[in-house]
Formats: sequence, structure tokens, C-alpha cells
Amino acid sequence: MHEIAVYSLVFAAVASTQAPPARPDHRAERFMVPIPGTGLRVLLRHQAAGHPRGGASPVLFIHGASFPSALAAAFPLDGTSWMDDLATRGFDVWALDFLGFGDSDRYPATGRSGADQGPLGRSAAASRQIAAAVEFIAAHQRASRVSLVAHSWGTIPAGSYAGDSPDRIDRLVLFGPVTRREQPPEPPTTGATWFVTVQAQRDRFYGYVPAGEAPVFDPTHFAVWGPAYLATDPRSATRAPPSVEVPSGPIADAQEAWAGHLQYDPGRITAPVLIVRGAWDSVTEDADAAWLFAALRRASRVRDVKISRGTHVMHLEAARHQLYDEVATFLTPP
Repeated sequence: MHEIAVYSLVFAAVASTQAPPARPDHRAERFMVPIPGTGLRVLLRHQAAGHPRGGASPVLFIHGASFPSALAAAFPLDGTSWMDDLATRGFDVWALDFLGFGDSDRYPATGRSGADQGPLGRSAAASRQIAAAVEFIAAHQRASRVSLVAHSWGTIPAGSYAGDSPDRIDRLVLFGPVTRREQPPEPPTTGATWFVTVQAQRDRFYGYVPAGEAPVFDPTHFAVWGPAYLATDPRSATRAPPSVEVPSGPIADAQEAWAGHLQYDPGRITAPVLIVRGAWDSVTEDADAAWLFAALRRASRVRDVKISRGTHVMHLEAARHQLYDEVATFLTPP
């Protein structure tokens, strides 16, 4: 049985003492990768390492339930995205849009009223999309292993894939993970998709911050993020108010996880794991992180990092540079 150590670290969410890296001059690439058995394709973004770091595995970002990679790891804040930051540090960086999100293909039921096939994009299907992306990356990079950086609901299909394919995983980062709770079940999500407005996202993001505390998502950044979010759905302007249609499977997965039925077994994961979360993250509270830490019983190493003044969308907030540093350090080979 492997020995597991926990590190509970807290950082002040102030401007990084190091100047953010200059925007890399490498060329960004986009690939459409077919998903077997579906006739559909997912988008993979790629940014090559500015100065390749010897021994480092390629890194694949996995987004959460309501916004794709263009609004997450690939979204530039003050000129630099999280993908830029990692590429500047010497990593080949990739980001996936799940089916139904961003620039990936839409499910046939998307946009059809009355579609009754149940929630689209459940974690089992998403895990297969990760598998296709990893195989593409491994072939493109001539690499045997890939590191995953997954956020929120995306940690469920990422954790499932890591358990199913241990030989393909170098390191696994679970950022703001959805874990198992024992709450009373909610009414089940039945619709294939749901619609998210910019105002709903704003209310959610700013609502994470405790009362009396200053916002940590810069309003000038959100003023750019909001219209960019609507632009990820070409039909957003046809609705009143404008909104983005996304698969509802992630919501159904989270509801089940919080009712005691997490869709994967963390005990099957053998790779090193970093759990990273904000101190103001209501999706991953201390009890959730403690449960997950204990459940990762076969992981070769587990680290739990909590960053102060960060919320569930810390990658878009003032504390993002601490997040970038912690994840980069974890991903760096010895």
C-alpha cells in the first residue's frame, strides 16, 4: 500500500511576486478529433512548448459543466491564458471541448424542442471523449503518457478515465472537484440540454464570494468574458435573453454524486494526484476534499492544496497565478 502525504497550503491571493510571463510566440493549433461510434468530432486546442522541458508529459485541460476551453484554460486575462502560462514553462498544452460545447460538434438533439432522450453528455460518454483525445495527443506527440488538468464536473470523467487507463496517465490534477456527498436527492434532471445566460454566470461567479468581501473576478475581465461566452453558441442571439445551450448531463452527474453515487471510484487511480481548490469554493469544501483524499487510496502520491480568496472559478480570478504555480510545480518531472 502506497504512503500518501497531504499538504494543506494557504496562499494570500495578492498579485504574484513574479511578473506574469510574456505571451508565448508559439503557434496555436486546432484539431477536430472523431469520437468512435458517434459520427461526431471534438475540438482539441494545442499550444506547443515555448522552450520544451525535458521529460515533461503533454498536458490536457478538461473543462467543467457550463463553459468550454475558450472561456477557461484558453481565455487570456491581461494577455495571458493558463495554456499560455504552461506553454511558457515548457509544457506542450492541449485543451478539449466536450461534445455540445464550444467548437466541438453538437449532439443531434441540440436545438430541438421536446427532445426527450434524457441528459446529454453524461460522464461515461465524456470519458470516452477524453480517451479519444489522449490517443490523438499521444500519437501526435509520440508520448506514452499524458497529464490531465480537470475542473469541476470535468474531474468526474477525468477520474473515470484515469482509473480505466492507468498506463496513459502521468499526473492528474483535480481542480475544484465534484466529489461524493450524502445529501437528499434532488428531482432528477431530465432535459437533454439547458440554457445559461451571461447574467446567470455573473450571479454564480460573484455569488461565490462571501458577503462583505471584495470581488475577485475583475469586472473588466468579466466584461470581455460575457460576450465571448455567448459567442461560443452561434444560436445564442436567437433567444431572449441570449443564452448558451449546453448538455445537461454534467448537472445530472453532479446531482447523483451529491446524493451518494459518484460515477467513478477514486480508489482505482494509481497516478500522482493534486487536489487544488479555493478557500471560498462551495463546490469543493473541506469535507469534500477530505473524502476524496481518503478515497484515493491507491494513488502513488496525493497533495491537497487550498488557496485563500479563491472560489470555484479561481482560474479566472486574482488568485490564478498561485493556481498556475501550484499546478506547474506538480506537473514538473523530478
